[in-house]
Parts: sequence; structure tokens; C-alpha cells
Amino acid sequence: MATAKEETSGSSIAFTATLILLVGTALFGRRIFSGWFTADGIRTWATMFVGVTVQAMPFLVLGVLLSAALTAFVPASFFAKALPKNPALAVPVASASGVVLPGCECASVPVSAALMNRGVTPAAAIAFLLSAPAINPVVLTSTAVAFPGQPKVVVARAVTSLAVSMVLGWLYLLTGKGMKPPKNRHAHDAGKFDVFRSAMLHDFLHAGGFLVIGAAAAATLNVVVPRTWLDHVAGNLLLSVVILGLLAVLLAICSEADAFVAASLSQFSLTARLAFMVVGPIVDVKLIALQTGTFGPKFAVRFAPATFVVALTASLLVGWWLL
Repeated sequence: MATAKEETSGSSIAFTATLILLVGTALFGRRIFSGWFTADGIRTWATMFVGVTVQAMPFLVLGVLLSAALTAFVPASFFAKALPKNPALAVPVASASGVVLPGCECASVPVSAALMNRGVTPAAAIAFLLSAPAINPVVLTSTAVAFPGQPKVVVARAVTSLAVSMVLGWLYLLTGKGMKPPKNRHAHDAGKFDVFRSAMLHDFLHAGGFLVIGAAAAATLNVVVPRTWLDHVAGNLLLSVVILGLLAVLLAICSEADAFVAASLSQFSLTARLAFMVVGPIVDVKLIALQTGTFGPKFAVRFAPATFVVALTASLLVGWWLL
């Protein structure tokens, strides 16, 4: 088993390699992609890629720092004491707590597992798992910056994500099966600052990498895919919502940065982009993998499809209502 020192060293090497990759992409990206796109296409791609990445990075860093601090310095027993004993009432309280407790989706899974280990009902822990990365202050602020002059988008995102987290928490309370007891992932003798540093490096490496992939995918989508095809898809509300929902699952962008990618997909309706922002923080490829490892494959197989369907349905309803 690797020691804490070895794990820290490995994280530092990975952190350095990620920074080198980012700088290299910024410096030599045009040459790398010159054989793929026309001159105008390269300029458009580079402008969109850099714009999305630069806008999102400060919020990503802030979110990672706050998430790591939450993991390291706020004991899980705090949540257990704050929640009502009645499971049905604990679900909306846990959902609402995501408004004031920042954390990215990568951190929400182990935090939710820690809550269950401290006696919090699984339904409430699931509600927190879904709401914390979707409606925390950093995410809502980044959404407001990405959609300037459109406060209705921020309200719609908060309302939809909160509703989805409560509905799925109550659904699990009624029908939940297949979840294995989660295990504590942190060593009991690990210092708080060691946990903070480890969580910060882990979240930044994962979230930063997916942000770059998401920005590149959004830029490529706008350059490569024919405008007529995008206009056709974007013109069909139901199809566009499903397409952007699936895109959110595959891109797995950190919730602190996904609003900037959504804003760049300007040919799609606000409702479709709302679905992209609602689905991403609660069900994507990395979250499915994390949930499988933490709660078991039976849980993930049942939970992920249900989350996707509820998220799309709620996005359509709230989009029709507010957007």
C-alpha cells in the first residue's frame, strides 16, 4: 500500500504534468490543429477554447479550494446533528444545505459516504450529494457571470437542481435498494492539512482536465458540426434537451465551470442549456464510476438512469415555466 508521502509525491508529479499540458496546448494548439480546420476555423476554435477556459478557471480554482476545506475541516457529525430525525423531512433540509455549502461533484460522493457513516439517512445523503455541486454559491455566481443580464437562468438552475435532488431523495426513501454500506476513504490518523492538500490536488487534477476536454469539445462542436445540422437539432426542443443532456454526461465538466461551456452553445435554447447545466453535476461518466466504487454497481445501475430522466423532465418543466 502506498504511503501518504508517496501519494503526495505522485499528486505533485501529476499536478506538474497537467500544468505543462495546459501551457503546451495554449502555446502550440494552433499548430496541432492546423491540419484539421481551415484558417478561420482555427481562429474560431482557439478563441472559443481559450475564452471558455480562461473564464471558467478562477471559479474552478475557488470551488476546488472551498470543496477541499469542507472535506478537511468540517466534521461529518455536524450534518448529522443539523438534520431532522424524520427521513422525509431530512431530505429537503439536506437539499437546501447545498446552497450554502460549496463542493464539486467529485467531492460530494465521499462527503455523502461520510454522512452515511455518521448515521445520516441514505435518502438525505443522496439529496445532499445531488444539490451541493449544483446550487452552491460558487456555481450560481459562475452561472451569473456566464449569462450576464439573465438572472432567470440562475434562478432556473437553482430551482431545477433543488427540485431534482429532493425528488430523487424521496424516491430512494420509497424504493431504494442495492446500496452497499460505504467505507471511509480517509485514514483516521491523517492530519487536516494533509487531507486538505490531497483533496485540493485530486479535485483540481480531475476537474481541470475535464474542463479542458469540455472547452475543446464545445469549440470543436461549433467549428466542425455543420451549422444547418445544429440549427435543425436546436430547433427541436425535446431533441436538443436530450442531446445536450447526453453531452453533459459524456463531457463530465466540473459544475463550477460548466455554465461557461453552456453559454458558448448559443445556437441551443436556454431550456436545452439548462438541461446541460442540471444533468452535468448529478450524472456523468466520472460520477457513475465514483458511485459504483462507493455505493456498489447495483445502486449505480438503478440510480444513474433515474437521475438522468428526472433531470431532463425537470429541466423541460422549469424551462417552460421560467425561460
